[in-house]
Amino acid sequence: MELDRWLSHRLDKTKEAGLYRKFRTMNTAPLPEMLIDGQRQIVFSSNNYLGLANDRRLVYAAETSLHDFGVGSSGSRLTTGHTEWHQKLEERIASFKQTEKALLFSSGYLANVGVLSSLPEKGDVILSDQLNHASIIDGCRLSNADTVIYSHVDMGDLEEKLKETASYQRRFIVTDGVFSMDGTIAPLDQMLSLGKRYHAYVIVDDAHATGVLGENGRGTSEYFGVHPDVVIGTLSKAVGTEGGFVAGSKVLIDFLLNHARTFIFQTAMPPAICAASYAAIEIIEDSKEIRQLLFSNVKKIKISLEEMGYTVKGDLTPIIPVIIGDTEKAVQFAKKLQEKGIHAPAIRPPTVPIGESRIRLTVSSDHGSKEIDYLLESFNFIGKELNMIK
Repeated sequence: MELDRWLSHRLDKTKEAGLYRKFRTMNTAPLPEMLIDGQRQIVFSSNNYLGLANDRRLVYAAETSLHDFGVGSSGSRLTTGHTEWHQKLEERIASFKQTEKALLFSSGYLANVGVLSSLPEKGDVILSDQLNHASIIDGCRLSNADTVIYSHVDMGDLEEKLKETASYQRRFIVTDGVFSMDGTIAPLDQMLSLGKRYHAYVIVDDAHATGVLGENGRGTSEYFGVHPDVVIGTLSKAVGTEGGFVAGSKVLIDFLLNHARTFIFQTAMPPAICAASYAAIEIIEDSKEIRQLLFSNVKKIKISLEEMGYTVKGDLTPIIPVIIGDTEKAVQFAKKLQEKGIHAPAIRPPTVPIGESRIRLTVSSDHGSKEIDYLLESFNFIGKELNMIK
């Protein structure tokens, strides 16, 4: 077929650039050590930061709901898909995030796109961080508003952009709470201050901060002690399940329920996932120890890698980007890790800028000292073998 020949040619270019991707199959439940393509590997690439994705309490909650409500939700929330578990979870999320209400989406991606494509109007402008997630970028593209990019977590540049966009009728500042590829934390307190000064609304996507940052795991809002206008989040990372949400005022949630196309026309999350998510949030609020263990693991890995001589980006979060630079060398590094029984794939352009290919380590509270020590020993050996460190 002509279509296949054309696509094959484009794929060949992808392979030549070292950017070709393919699946690897997980043969066991999400644990620190898993069977991947039939080989036992220690996993340092999962977003299961608190180890809840295979927690027996979540499994039991889901199993109980499965017997009561079945497997699928059977429709959108506005037709046949709304159950008591959807309502209970939304109320629990609102309480957890300390907002008036919350609204579930089938994924965090859909939540970002839904908010950004429905809230801003023609004549408005969205000020978006340079390293925001693809879902935010796509939401901006689907919006009728203009989009202006400011330099990554650069509050001076954001203020300049706010001054330059004074003629717009409304301004929205949108940011990740924790940036997924760099592990940096958005200075939300400064953003809220700028938003108040320049009459701009602040939207934060707390995907990688929910369950992790703040004394009770409520995210960047709690971490900085502030209350953004719109809080977006996901259940698929530290919460350990699946789905997304928006939390905010009653009016905001009512507006999204009636105007966000990615909510109105989506099939609702299965009730069993809602039940498991509810159980997870209960655990997150009640168990500060798992976050303490998580950050103890993060500190050990980050400090040790820096002492070896690696360039490590990011703030104190479970995301630890180790910059390799060259794409081929990053792929080679990841392959050598795999040979040693460590799953930590290379992250390459276009996900990250050219020249900044990396091994993006993600750490869990479930990682034990033996697994962490082995990871560090492997980085030390491979780095010397590839003449990256002394």
